[in-house]
Amino acid sequence: MRGVNNMDNLRIANRGYLKTLIGTILFFAMVIILGIIFFSPFLIMLTTAFKTNRDAFTLPVKLFPRTIVFDNFPKAVATIPYWLYMRNTAYITVLSVMGQIIITPMVAYSLAKIQWKGSRIISGLLMATMMIPFTVTMIPLYRIYSQLHLTNTYVPLILPTFFGKAFYIIIVRQFFAGLPNSLMEAARIDGANEFQRYVQIALPLSKPALTTVGIYAFLDAWSDYLAPMIYISKPDKLTLSLGMQQFLSQYSVDWALLMAAALIFVFPVIVFFLFFQRYFVQGISTSGLKA
Repeated sequence: MRGVNNMDNLRIANRGYLKTLIGTILFFAMVIILGIIFFSPFLIMLTTAFKTNRDAFTLPVKLFPRTIVFDNFPKAVATIPYWLYMRNTAYITVLSVMGQIIITPMVAYSLAKIQWKGSRIISGLLMATMMIPFTVTMIPLYRIYSQLHLTNTYVPLILPTFFGKAFYIIIVRQFFAGLPNSLMEAARIDGANEFQRYVQIALPLSKPALTTVGIYAFLDAWSDYLAPMIYISKPDKLTLSLGMQQFLSQYSVDWALLMAAALIFVFPVIVFFLFFQRYFVQGISTSGLKA
């Protein structure tokens, strides 16, 4: 009888192990498939950047270049004022990230840790503004900046970042809400005022959340296309996302040069994300601890 029970337990254990193994295999297979799907556009851009324009469309189409061409990169940079556009983009990006990093934690801390009348209402209104798409507000905003004679300047692209963005404020607010109130009370008992508690306690602890905001702000400003297209028309003030349109002619596109220029364009984004990836994941995982 005992032997029969052991055999049944062994069968049950084998079935459980088999189910776990099949589940693990299916999970990793799905991850690999999704990884290939999401990585394939970047791979095509990468390989096309090292092809000639004729090789990119020669049949049968091959993923990897028949002959590796390195001249596409200097040609792409020389075809348009590439470094001027990159300087303009970097200028906007740096100031935009600075604006978000400075203002966002201030607003988030006041909503999460300072008890003032109406803070919950303001938090709700912030979340409500996230449902309003930019396409709804872009015409009124353009009319306002046009009346102020601020079009063809970088003010419409940089100034809003110094008022915070609702999505970033909510992320950091959730992080601050997860900080123990006893920590703030202990600092209050020791004589620290509100500003000292914010600067000396809250800010140092919020590095993961602020890194997440910095990455999002960097990606938004660096790759923004719609807002610069609305406000900027002078050739010497174009950003790189707008400048790469010059590779598109009326009848043809030099895809090899365009992919080479795009590869240089996305390289800082890849380096920035890889460098701050650990803090980015940590910030995402800790910003929703407490509502």
